[in-house]
Amino acid sequence: MKKIFICLFLIIIFQSPAFAIKIGLQTGMVSAKVGSSTEASIINVNNNRLLYTLDGMQNYEFKSYKNLIALKYKNDYYNLKTNQIAIIPVSSNGFVRAKNRWYRGELRIININGRLNVINKLNIEDYIRGVVPSEMPSTWEYEALKAQAVAARSYALANLGKRASQGYDLKDTPEDQAYGGASAEKLSTNRAVKDTESVVIIYDLKIIPAYYSASAGGQTKNASDVWTRDLPYIKSVPSYDSNVKKNGHGIGMSQHGANNLAKQGYTYPKILRHFYKNIQFARIKQDYYK
Repeated sequence: MKKIFICLFLIIIFQSPAFAIKIGLQTGMVSAKVGSSTEASIINVNNNRLLYTLDGMQNYEFKSYKNLIALKYKNDYYNLKTNQIAIIPVSSNGFVRAKNRWYRGELRIININGRLNVINKLNIEDYIRGVVPSEMPSTWEYEALKAQAVAARSYALANLGKRASQGYDLKDTPEDQAYGGASAEKLSTNRAVKDTESVVIIYDLKIIPAYYSASAGGQTKNASDVWTRDLPYIKSVPSYDSNVKKNGHGIGMSQHGANNLAKQGYTYPKILRHFYKNIQFARIKQDYYK
């Protein structure tokens, strides 16, 4: 995992080179159907060599072949002689497709123990654009959407490498964070991501995993009430969501509570400072994730 260093004046300096987050879309597949909106290159990740070029707006099936990957073409399978490929649109405006959804960035397919994992590798900000509308209704208060963007970005960066054994960082489900790719994006949530670009929550000079849930039933919980350890930035506070049924673990930010606080005029920093204690805000150095 990359080491992250923080300096004053809300700037985070990263010692390691640029990277993009990897999101697991499908795990343990015998075969996977994927595509691209434009012409795309299949690259052998192990040696960075071009294997094939795929046509745009076509579905292609990849299949596990022993510990390697095979490509189906006209009812025949062709051994790609590698266990890891990248599918990269030739056009910078291209999208990749999996699970009947469009995604920004590129796709990775990895054969692990005879099964395929399909992974979306992309820029952090593009990832958050697909998270916010998947985690919070895009019609909610704008300051709540911005609070969600910062919490989601912080959670993602604090959990890099969480699922490294599977070849990616996070799942695309609520087990980590719901992520619907470009297909889920909305104008309001994209704007919220842009207006909070690179902002994260820190405690003791470290990015925190900013846990959140739909609603806490009037009062959030201490981390130790649910898990075996306490977290100094997670304390039980009024959740401002007694108008809805409790839904989730109740730790950290209540999404319904954030929306209700936004309706009362709270800005996103004030919302986040209510749910996470003794925190500060920092900004990621931009060239870290380009």
